[in-house]
Amino acid sequence: MQISGFEFPDDLYYDRQHNWACVEGNTVVQGMTEFGQKLAREIVYVEIPPVGKAVTQGQTFMSMESGKWVGRIPALVSGKIVAVNEELEFEPTLVNQSPYDQGWLVKIEMSNPAELNNLLRADSPEFKAFVEEEAAKYKDVL
Repeated sequence: MQISGFEFPDDLYYDRQHNWACVEGNTVVQGMTEFGQKLAREIVYVEIPPVGKAVTQGQTFMSMESGKWVGRIPALVSGKIVAVNEELEFEPTLVNQSPYDQGWLVKIEMSNPAELNNLLRADSPEFKAFVEEEAAKYKDVL
């Protein structure tokens, strides 16, 4: 789905910090949206969290940096990190080049799948309004 000129795949879940979640069974693949990476500009560093780390929905568990921005990334679901995108350590710009594919951040084994209900979907009026508001607020940066 296109909102304000940005792509938001329909099958993903989203938060208000410009992250996405793709559900694969009991695992969530988490990444940064196309909108989020445009806002952050070129990503120059990604802090890779350790596999096995326990995370809590909404709590920061890693960070990323661009030239003038340090972003703290919250977990979209609670659970345990079961995989990390180690390519980002050497090629952090994958987040910019391929935000919904090669630029994924982590895979989290969910401890409470019901938490997905706390996230937004691309086709919801609430999410559309949020993105349009953000696009207007940051129009000079985008």
